[in-house]
Amino acid sequence: MYPHKCDKGKLYIGTSVPVAAQVHEEDRDFNGHFKAKDAKTCEGESVAEPDLNKPTYCVTDVPPWYLCIFLAIQHYLTAFGGNISISFILSESLCLQHDNLTQSYLINNLFFVSGLCTVLQVSFGVRLPILQGGTFALVTPVIALLSLPEWECPAWTHNATLVNASSPEFIEMWQSRMRTLQGSIMVASLFQILVGFSGLIGFLLRFIGPLTIAPTVSLIGLSLYDSAGDKAGSHWGISAMAAALIILFSQYLCSIPIPVPAYSKTKKLHRSKFFIFQNMPVLLGIAVSWLVCYLLTIYNVLPSESNQYGYLARTDMKGNVLSEAPWFMLPYPGQWGTPSVSLAGVIGIVAGLICSMAESVGDYYSCARLSGACPPPKHAINRGIGMEGLGSLLAGAFGTGNGTTSFSENIAVLGITKVGSRRVILMSGFFMILIGMLGKIGAIFSTIPTPVIGGLFLIMFGVISAAGISTLRSTDMYSSRNIFVFGFSLFSALVIPNWIRKNPELLKTGVKELDQVLEILFTTHMFIGGCFGFFLDNTIPGTKRERGLFNQEEDFEDTGNISVREKVYALPFGISSCLQSRPWAHYIPFCPSEDPRCPGRAENNSNNISQKQGNGHNIAVEVAL
Repeated sequence: MYPHKCDKGKLYIGTSVPVAAQVHEEDRDFNGHFKAKDAKTCEGESVAEPDLNKPTYCVTDVPPWYLCIFLAIQHYLTAFGGNISISFILSESLCLQHDNLTQSYLINNLFFVSGLCTVLQVSFGVRLPILQGGTFALVTPVIALLSLPEWECPAWTHNATLVNASSPEFIEMWQSRMRTLQGSIMVASLFQILVGFSGLIGFLLRFIGPLTIAPTVSLIGLSLYDSAGDKAGSHWGISAMAAALIILFSQYLCSIPIPVPAYSKTKKLHRSKFFIFQNMPVLLGIAVSWLVCYLLTIYNVLPSESNQYGYLARTDMKGNVLSEAPWFMLPYPGQWGTPSVSLAGVIGIVAGLICSMAESVGDYYSCARLSGACPPPKHAINRGIGMEGLGSLLAGAFGTGNGTTSFSENIAVLGITKVGSRRVILMSGFFMILIGMLGKIGAIFSTIPTPVIGGLFLIMFGVISAAGISTLRSTDMYSSRNIFVFGFSLFSALVIPNWIRKNPELLKTGVKELDQVLEILFTTHMFIGGCFGFFLDNTIPGTKRERGLFNQEEDFEDTGNISVREKVYALPFGISSCLQSRPWAHYIPFCPSEDPRCPGRAENNSNNISQKQGNGHNIAVEVAL
């Protein structure tokens, strides 16, 4: 196939929380090795020494078709864990824990919309090879919304024997919740669209640094411990096995290749190395655990009574889903009915989108560096965030119950494979669209035994929490100021929602809508942690270096040869050329236009630019599992 490099003890996977690479020492590259000075980039600048970390295929390159197909499937598999985890968590809040067929529809919907948004982002958004998928940033506010008294699941939905998935009562019960969720996500996404296409994202990010993002992202994972415990507790042995297998494949076996036959014009038929454990640890862990559950089921080792411990590990309890699921389905907007809107839900989801936007900008910088492109200009960043807002609007309209964001684990794959071509990501988007239309595929995923999902959650939510903490690497954590801001924000965000849930009557104002808004905000861990982090970080005196903030204006001034930059970030089909000839287009924040500061500047210190990675909100991609 092609050579891989694996850092022992690190895995570039598994969460949909955007995590982006950031370099903090002046002379170190993404992998922590000393960087060659004046190294050649894919844009063709002059060379003094070879850069061993440059990609084999850059953004505008087109790899061979067979490599495109293989890498497109790999990117899909990398995003697999995050997307199905979101669907399973959502289905529980929608009272669908015993309706596996509808769960499969939710999985199909999310993959279909993720593929559609990926195609739009790569074609008309930021134009970098960056995959789109569901976001955990919206999971917490969605759970908070569906935990309100009026949306709590009836007691009978928790008993599988009482649930008739085809009854009108049950269908209306969960679809009314989904419609409220749809409308709230669609209205909230208008805020993200406005912030992106208006250029406000640059202004907002001046005040959002690592000390705001770190507690916010960490709390996404920490707040989901209850869901992970419930799933894993259905059979701790199976869950522990699934988690142990993912750890084994991703950490201990990641550098061990599997010999496979390969063919090339020069070497003819020969043996090549395929790093299967490095590329697909989550999928392999789930598959092996699933197989063990199947063997334990057919040999009647697992109990056959639904009220016995371990019954949920059986593989035959969901066997009818595969036969009932259609071979082909086409998700469409409004398939669950006309969306409705909850003011409390909109406000909670907006809070999640703000966090998602800040992290996505960091992802753009990292994706550009790993794919051999110069740092993204302002108009590309504005388009990227605006397109993510449009993606969340589509996700709400199609009824995924979630939004979309940049998948940072797929950015990490670029660093591993050294293939940064956007043609690969574009193909992966079309592949996800196809998968989203195959009903049997979603049905297969929905039949994963509950304790196996619990093992996956133990890994994934832990990674999300660690990813948030890793944001602090750009700050001075020897500073007592920073330790105080992070510690207080994190701990308060665990204490306050827990106390509010135990004393909900103390938030009653007599106005129903206001009560709902307050309950959602004060029971959303990431909102509390983000607010405290934002307020304290921007009011307690501290230097920019201490806070992990850097000035991006210099980066935009030193982005290199304008023709090289526009080759990457220009809109397709000649749209950029058409807009650049229109004077009014220069005043539109998301339109590409000639930058008077850049023409004629053929060479610059672009290596230093890629190391500074502005504003301190980039999250480390080296997620230690």
